[in-house]
Amino acid sequence: MRLQAAGPPAPVRTPAPRVYPLAELVRDAHSQALFLAVVAITLLNLWALARAVTRGHGVEGTLAWVFAILALPAVGAVAYFGLANPAVRPGWKRRRREAILRVASHLHGGPRRLAPEGSVLRLATGISGLLPSTGNRVELLAEDDSAFRRLEAALHEARRSVWVEYYLIRNDATGKAFLDLLAARARDGLDVRLLYDAIGSMRLDRERLGAIRAAGGHAEPFLPLNPFRRRWAVHLRNHRKLVVLDGERGFSGSMNVGDEYSGRARRRGLAHFRDSHLAVEGPAVGDLSLIFAEDWNLATGERIAPRVSPIPLAGGDAEVAVIPSGPDQAYNATGMAYFAGIASARSRCWLTTPYFVPDGATVRALEAAALRGVDVRLLLPEVPDVRVVGPAARSFYPALLRAGLRIYEYQPSMLHAKTMVVDGRLSLVGSGNVDFRSFRLNFELGALVESENFARVLEGRFEEDLRESREVREVELAARSLAARLAEGTARLLAPLL
Repeated sequence: MRLQAAGPPAPVRTPAPRVYPLAELVRDAHSQALFLAVVAITLLNLWALARAVTRGHGVEGTLAWVFAILALPAVGAVAYFGLANPAVRPGWKRRRREAILRVASHLHGGPRRLAPEGSVLRLATGISGLLPSTGNRVELLAEDDSAFRRLEAALHEARRSVWVEYYLIRNDATGKAFLDLLAARARDGLDVRLLYDAIGSMRLDRERLGAIRAAGGHAEPFLPLNPFRRRWAVHLRNHRKLVVLDGERGFSGSMNVGDEYSGRARRRGLAHFRDSHLAVEGPAVGDLSLIFAEDWNLATGERIAPRVSPIPLAGGDAEVAVIPSGPDQAYNATGMAYFAGIASARSRCWLTTPYFVPDGATVRALEAAALRGVDVRLLLPEVPDVRVVGPAARSFYPALLRAGLRIYEYQPSMLHAKTMVVDGRLSLVGSGNVDFRSFRLNFELGALVESENFARVLEGRFEEDLRESREVREVELAARSLAARLAEGTARLLAPLL
């Protein structure tokens, strides 16, 4: 058998490089980008869920945010980090106050004492660190025209300092006149300081703010939207309303600065607000001065000395506990004050609030008080200025009525007052609503007043408002349409986010 010599090996052919059509390249790049986007969104959602579950801010709020994050991938997570994650930690306020008090030689005028154990005033001290003061004169300012006349007159009468802090100053006739008055007082040589919320007062007249500064005054925003600042947040708003004049006279409550608050809108037949404010004289003004100094320090980094508290006034019959609250507290003073006032009521507890979106603890306290036989009455606006709040509030009506509460809706105008009066002796007037935002996110300010005379005035105001209100009956709730019930249920789901 003859063997043939093996020829050279066949050459190995290298496949020619594949030429990808442009469309295929685009598809591949798109697929990779889509994959990376899905991974990024998934990680973002998982991180947001972990933060929401571990932050310890209550079952209702946690479940609402979990639902939002899962239902709206990426959008819900971004909203959570932008709106729910606090930028001010509990404990920081105590360090801030200690630093501010070091620059003040003396704050409290006259003797102060802890309120009796078990009292709501003692609770307020435990949260805020401020002792209640006696010998105060407190006046309820309930009518818009007279309230603003009193405030403007007091601003004209100030001799040394004008410290002003507001959530909302409208860019209308009232707001412009108010800023002009501050500029005039600065030109008179007074220490004029204006602190306004960066969101609530975002439409302020910039020229008039400049006029205050040019006259030697100070005007600063509270937590402006600037991610390069150490502390900034969309959701943490300064909802306080506060004026301190010469460290001797103070004003606080729920009235902002605008035509709907001052009476101008009402006189023109436009939408206006029914509201409540306080005029305060006595040692409690020193506490208001301290709150302003703390807020000024948070907004600007500057430490200013609180004014010395006046001594107790002869004839001043009101014991007052000033209660600042906000996300810098481990326990929210506004929410706790409402809860403790309701829970401690023995005969009657009457509440007024424009935005009623309560947490579970407040609902249980209201129901328990009514079931104990306490005369619990709730006064709300018939048509709130924030549309979703109306159906959200009405979703709570059936259970509260079954427990024995009486609920009224104020009809003539928007009701904006935030008050509580308990057993004809303890009153609360402030900026805080009975809702999740006031109980957890906003910086709020209120005054607990122990005085039978003042409680009698506040009860009279409440009864006057009831005469212009409609009582809600269980029978009408049972007859409401399916669409109405669906709207209420949906708004109820959003309650922890409002």
